[in-house]
Amino acid sequence: MKKTVLRRYARLIAEKGGNVQKGQDVVITASVEDPVFVQMLVEECYRCGARKVDVDWTFQPISKINMKKCSVKTLSTVEKWQEEKLKWKVDRLPVHIYLESDDPDGLSGIDQNKNSKVSQARYKIIKPYREAMENKYQWCIAAIPGAAWAKKVFPGESVNRAKEKLWEAILAASRANDDPIAAWNAHNRDLEARCSYLNSLGLEYLEYKASNGTDLKVGLIPDALFMGGSEKTLGKDIEFNPNIPSEEVYVSPMRGSAEGTVYSSKPLSYRGELIENFSLRFENGRVVDVKAEKNEDLLKEMVSMDEGAAYLGECALVPYDSPIRNTEILFYNTLFDENAACHLALGAGFTNVIKDYGKYSVKECHEKGINDSMIHVDFMIGTSDLSIVGVTSDGRRVQIFQNGNWAF
Repeated sequence: MKKTVLRRYARLIAEKGGNVQKGQDVVITASVEDPVFVQMLVEECYRCGARKVDVDWTFQPISKINMKKCSVKTLSTVEKWQEEKLKWKVDRLPVHIYLESDDPDGLSGIDQNKNSKVSQARYKIIKPYREAMENKYQWCIAAIPGAAWAKKVFPGESVNRAKEKLWEAILAASRANDDPIAAWNAHNRDLEARCSYLNSLGLEYLEYKASNGTDLKVGLIPDALFMGGSEKTLGKDIEFNPNIPSEEVYVSPMRGSAEGTVYSSKPLSYRGELIENFSLRFENGRVVDVKAEKNEDLLKEMVSMDEGAAYLGECALVPYDSPIRNTEILFYNTLFDENAACHLALGAGFTNVIKDYGKYSVKECHEKGINDSMIHVDFMIGTSDLSIVGVTSDGRRVQIFQNGNWAF
């Protein structure tokens, strides 16, 4: 891939994704697989005026070795230096940029029950710091092609050719060709207009139906707003784009208000393994039954991570005729596959969807109906015949999606 093209992509992530401000600190989390692009991104962050840019390097195979060789107690320990770093983040509110590139099957074979115990133990310590930062800082998730991921997506190609093709797909999906900044400005305006229309309807719940068996009713929070595209930080009002790419308009539903069954339309990559061809049945908002052709036990593990893991945290609307779906590429990566189809998420909801959320504490947002959990896992449900009907507080039925696409 030409360096000029990659430079534009790095600039997009720094300027439009994280929107790094003069004097801000930046933390980039990235794999050691592509230090050249990470260097470009660091340079672009400094070009935006960053005070200091730190890179937290990762390497999935080492994470797998540590999970196998270390005890639960060792892995569960949040070391003093790690907690001090969390305190620093709360104080400085650095821009966080995450570059995804891991192998979708890269943690296959690890003890997932052990992994759950580790995550649960660490979350108890980390949660207060996360809540102290919530909605106050810019963050952005983007992607670069790892070798194993590229071979998973393009198995018939050599490693180099597979990476090149995955680069092409990532850049196209991310609107990173030609003039990325102008493209994202226009895209954000379109998503904002759709949100405005949905928010004007006064929707009480959504009804999902598809020929694969999906038949689900999800209740909405009265003062929750549909959002999409760019967001703004609480307090400083800095606009940023948390996901590159993003095609979704989303809302967090009312905890405890979901009835029926929903079927997946794409595999779910969770903890380095793939869960395939699965369904979830809800009663009183909670998952009461799960089925999967592959990794059903992992799916059951996921919905039992904590009390909130079995409840919905997000309803996201994405047209079947989306740029990413139209590539006919299965990315085996949620950042991309969730933007190729309507999806739901189990686990934590978004407190910033509550109207005037800055007036409320995190606890008060949860009391209004936002689900609380240590996980937030998106899974894809969009099909070519998906119908979504919104029912308003006065009983009107409004067609939101028809034949998998926007009905307006």
